[in-house]
Amino acid sequence: MSTRCGIGYDLHRLEQGRKLIVGGIELPFEKGPMGHSDGDVLAHALCDALLGAAGLGDIGTHFPDTDPKWKGANSMRFLEHAKKLLDEKRFAIEHVDAVVITEKPKLGPHFPKMREALAKALGVGAEKIHLKAKTNEGVDAIGRGEAIAAHVVATLTSR
Repeated sequence: MSTRCGIGYDLHRLEQGRKLIVGGIELPFEKGPMGHSDGDVLAHALCDALLGAAGLGDIGTHFPDTDPKWKGANSMRFLEHAKKLLDEKRFAIEHVDAVVITEKPKLGPHFPKMREALAKALGVGAEKIHLKAKTNEGVDAIGRGEAIAAHVVATLTSR
């Protein structure tokens, strides 16, 4: 059995009047991410981490933003597809460690539902998904509330 790690990163600008979807759930907030799909930064970074660990490219390779069929798509579909690819290559998800960076809203109270949604999409137990939230202390676009970002590390084992 071998172990592999992958890292994922995503950032989206925030705009008034868009839905804020993070970790597969909609959060009450007046701004949401600009994006071709639903703009879920956590799901996108997680997808990249999983695909990278397995040597399967990145989210843009599998779901290009130039393809109209992904316009407004639910990012849980991206994770479900990544899981299918991992299964085909006989990789198992051992652990996911993620941090979402945003000034507002507070994410901690929503982590249990996010973990459940992500775990369901990936077909794993919620205990394999660890989430953290940080602010940027008022610095740069994230700190000014103009953007949201996520970093994810995923650990896989081969079966």
